[in-house]
Amino acid sequence: MKVFQPLKPSIVLGIAAHPDDLEFSIAGSIAKWTSQGAKAYYLILTDGSKGTEDRSAKPEDLTRVRRQEQRDAGKIIGLSDVFFEDFEDGTLENSLAVKKAICRIIRKVKPDTVLCMDPTFIYSAERGMINHTDHRAGAMATIDAVYPLARDHLSFPELLIDEKLEPHKVNTLLMTNFENHNYGEDVTDFVDIKLKALAAHASQIPDIVGRSDMLRGWMSNMGSKYGVKYAEAFVRLDMSL
Repeated sequence: MKVFQPLKPSIVLGIAAHPDDLEFSIAGSIAKWTSQGAKAYYLILTDGSKGTEDRSAKPEDLTRVRRQEQRDAGKIIGLSDVFFEDFEDGTLENSLAVKKAICRIIRKVKPDTVLCMDPTFIYSAERGMINHTDHRAGAMATIDAVYPLARDHLSFPELLIDEKLEPHKVNTLLMTNFENHNYGEDVTDFVDIKLKALAAHASQIPDIVGRSDMLRGWMSNMGSKYGVKYAEAFVRLDMSL
């Protein structure tokens, strides 16, 4: 397995389909990096309008609540800003429109490090789960945006011509994969902050104690691979092109 130097990012962008996705996957790393002086941003691609079992809930109300929960969680981990797109929850596709939206934010904030889900993580027999279709589509669109679309000035030329957004090359891509990974970020000192941010998503997590115990177990298992108590683990790509 390749041995990586520890990351010390300056500008970080986490991209996900729904409010709360990134609290589950990367919030410990984000809290660590912001404590070290990094600027961090989230981009949430869908409106989050389907994430409820409450049959009386209105989609527009759910969108409003979940976005505020995401802002509240972002304050806990030190985000500089959260960007929201309006693609419909549950129908996200790896489309040109989604890729353009991601490219716009990459060119705007100019991150050296981008984080997203690993689109190859489709299901886990061990955990008895299917990875949400929006997670996979958003992750694939993020990869395409990082390379080559955000980098090349002739891709979405209107972003340069009309919006004055210069092309940008991302140095490192981190993709969350809970089972197959090659890099672990030590988040031992930031687990409590991560779980506090997760608890901000009250509309999604009625049993925060149970979910917190589950995540501690996952992070402990990942940490054991990298010689630390708790880790968030990724497929890491340091890009030379």
